[in-house]
Amino acid sequence: MDLEGFLEHLNGGETVLGGSPVHLFMHTVSQEALRLTAEINGSYHEPEQLRSLFSQLIGKPVDDSFALFPPFYTDCGKNIHIGKRVFINMGCKFQDQGGIYIGDGTLIGHNVVLATLNHAKSPSERSSMIPAPIHIGKDVWIGSNATVLPGVTIGDGAIIAAGAVVTKNVPERTIVGGVPATVIRTIEEEQS
Repeated sequence: MDLEGFLEHLNGGETVLGGSPVHLFMHTVSQEALRLTAEINGSYHEPEQLRSLFSQLIGKPVDDSFALFPPFYTDCGKNIHIGKRVFINMGCKFQDQGGIYIGDGTLIGHNVVLATLNHAKSPSERSSMIPAPIHIGKDVWIGSNATVLPGVTIGDGAIIAAGAVVTKNVPERTIVGGVPATVIRTIEEEQS
């Protein structure tokens, strides 16, 4: 198994059976992610250094407009896709095996959790994992302590209220909040 085959398996939405070669490779990828996140979180880095370390973590370059305030946590890293002008605040946790796609201009608040894996419902198969991607559109604002669950798409310009648990797709230019998150209202263009 190599990284390309691993990502192909996950991005195809195929179940990762506990103890399978894919599952074992997942642990190998996790070790590199743990090493790099420890480096990111272990001491102060200039913004350019952080972008370089984050690029190593995700396996592709991030734009010069990307900003991150550590600490940041992930147990994979290689299936994170970041647009331009994205800001990730302190304490975020990305479980990205199923794929996390973040559009241009998105702001992610403190302690946000993006989770792309579910476990099998059957107790006898509980160690198996089912990946599903999270797609976050352009100019989205995700408030502090929000959680986005596997398979969710968040439309352009949406706002996720602080503390929300997002279990379903969010239409563009919509504010959602609560547990589980429900629509609060739509967004009209406002003057600052």
